[in-house]
Amino acid sequence: MEVIQKLFNQYRSAPLTQELLAYHNNLVYRLGSDIHDAAVKEGNQELLKSLGTMSEAMRRWTVIRLSGRPFNFKLRHFKLVSESGTKFKRRVHKIHQSGGHRASRH
Repeated sequence: MEVIQKLFNQYRSAPLTQELLAYHNNLVYRLGSDIHDAAVKEGNQELLKSLGTMSEAMRRWTVIRLSGRPFNFKLRHFKLVSESGTKFKRRVHKIHQSGGHRASRH
């Protein structure tokens, strides 16, 4: 599942072609067949739950991209995460050099 997540994050914003759509559908099919069967055989409920959310997220990608809209999400821990959030920078200051403890001055 981690390999499929990594592959998906690589091609998620690539231009949509027939080959890419076929490749994506193959990955979604593999999630539903081979990987799902292995998770059922293991009896791991947590893995089955994350497999379901990942499959649903990848199906949403198909719908959004076929409608011509940009896909502003990526998969992280088998869930969709928006990447349009604000990122804050912070400077780390070691105050009084007390071991590994760090304080930030804003």
